[in-house]
Order: sequence, then C-alpha cells, then structure tokens
Amino acid sequence: MRASETFISSLGAYIPERVSVDDAVRKGWYSAESRRLQEFTSVAVADGISAPEMALHAARDAMERGEHTPDELDLLLYCDVWHQGPDGWQPQYLLQRELVGGDALAVEIRHGCNGMFSALSLASDHLLATDGRSAALLVGTDNFGTPLIDRWSASTAFIVGDAASALVLSKRPSAVQLLSVNLLSVPEVEQTHRGGEPLFPPGATVGRELDFDARAEHFQRAAREDEGGTLMSLKIRQRLLQTVHRTLVEADIDISDISRVACAHYSRELVEQWFLGAVDIPLSRSTWTYGRTIGHAGCSDQFLALRNLIATGQVRRGDHVLLLGVGPGVTIAAAVVRIVADSVK
Repeated sequence: MRASETFISSLGAYIPERVSVDDAVRKGWYSAESRRLQEFTSVAVADGISAPEMALHAARDAMERGEHTPDELDLLLYCDVWHQGPDGWQPQYLLQRELVGGDALAVEIRHGCNGMFSALSLASDHLLATDGRSAALLVGTDNFGTPLIDRWSASTAFIVGDAASALVLSKRPSAVQLLSVNLLSVPEVEQTHRGGEPLFPPGATVGRELDFDARAEHFQRAAREDEGGTLMSLKIRQRLLQTVHRTLVEADIDISDISRVACAHYSRELVEQWFLGAVDIPLSRSTWTYGRTIGHAGCSDQFLALRNLIATGQVRRGDHVLLLGVGPGVTIAAAVVRIVADSVK
C-alpha cells in the first residue's frame, strides 16, 4: 500500500546489555559450530527486565525525540512475539497508564516477527481514514529469557535477542517519510512453524519448549514425501520478489534507488541468500553488521537497524531504505522509507 502521506516522526529503542558469543561458548551455552555458521558476535540479554518495561523505555525515548504530545496520539499498537506477563492481562494498557493516557485506541498485535510492519500498515490507514487523526505510537518488544525457550539453540537461523523498538507515525511532515508498506503470505507453508505439534492444549500451558528447528524438520520431511519441498521454497522466494516489487512500485522508485537494506537479524548465510540475493544488493549495504551484535529481537530488528542507520549518519537526505522481514505464516514484509531532511530524531 502507498503510505507517502505519513511520516516517522521519531524512533526510540531500548537495548539491554550484550553478552559476547565467545563468553557463551566458554560457558557451554552456545556451540562453537553454531558460532562459526551463524557469525553473530553478541546478543542482547535483558535478564529480569520485562518486555513491557522495555517497551515503556523505548516509547518514552520515541516520544521525547518527537514533536507530538501524548494527548495527540490517536492509536497505540503494541507488537510482540513471546509471552508478556500474566495470562489474562494485556500489556498495551501499561503504556497507556504510564505514558499515553486513555483516549487512544490501544491494541496488542501478535503477527510474529513482522508485527511492526503490520502495525505500520494498520496505523497509516487509521490515521488517513479521517482528517481529525494526527499520530500513532507503535512499539515492539520481547524478553525471551524464559524457561520454555533456549535463546542459543531455538533455531539454526539465529540467536534470540531481547530488545524494544518504538516509533511515532504522524501525518505531520518530518524527516523520515514512509512511502510504502506491504505484507504478503504463503499459507501453503504455515506448518513450517507448527510442525507436528498439537494445536490443543497449547504448548506453553503444558511446559513444551519452543524448538523451531524440530518443527521445520517435521514439515520438510512431510514435504519431501509429497515431493513438494522445492516447490514450496520457490513459492516463498517468488512471494518475496513480488512483495519487494510491489513495494518499490508503490514508492515510485527502482531497486537502484535503494541506499541501504534493513533485514531481520538472521545468520549471515540466510541474510545473503534470502534477502540480499533476492534484491541483488551486497552485504555491505545491509544492516547485518549491526544486527549480528544484537540477535534476532522478534519484531524489532528492522526498526532498531533503521534507528542505528540514522543515529550513526549512515543515511542522509534523499536516501531510501528498504526494510525486509519474514515471519510465521509464512509472511513476507517490505517497506520503503525516504530520508527527507538532514536532521533526524
């Protein structure tokens, strides 16, 4: 969808202390072989800081950097992947109580690792639906340091990191213009993230540990038996290319206009093969060197990376940044932003 009438007024983040992967190998948490294959250097670990508390820190950071006051917010979208707190409680209302106030619509979004892309799409439509709406606060947050997941071995594709991201989306012109955002699905492969596990009772209620690799292996084994594994991989890649193409067309630019690519924080091999290979952009123009220091932080990766590009002066006026993501579904997400001012908050 075209979104050029909306702007990212400010970006916020909360990134806890990083743990060196070398230390993790020495302590037996992480294997030397995984270190060699994935090429991460560190991972952000929040310890006892809850995901909602990190979200509040990131949201305050974004609000302090932006031009909107809390009473100007019309929408609060709270994105997450992992458990946030007590069952029966919803975390977005903590942010309303502490920061936003009760006038804005507040909704939790659980759309996997592409949650913030979904929030961008929904928030843009919400703001543009009527003249009286001004701005929306979007946050993404997760702390994976719980008994039912081992951050070091949950997937061969990544190490799981803890962090929170936040942004204020506004109709008021500002330094970062959102040009377009799209999400497309490949529902034929939804079992990739489900595997052979029963739908009921849910795994978390019976103490079943999350193991993405085991689920993927179960699906791939079944696909090989049906001789459909290669076809499914081609379908995912085709959908990625389609998503990128649509997003660039709606942004009225070509791939040659892209200055940097912000990807999910996966292993170098996956980033190069799946994301950068599809758009024919070298690793040096991606945000992988930043992401390898944090780990895969749920739905926050691309927005932490965008904030880092801006904060470190790696993008300037006129540059375009392509944000790419993949998540359960399987969903493919893409967005394009344009830097329209030299001073970015």
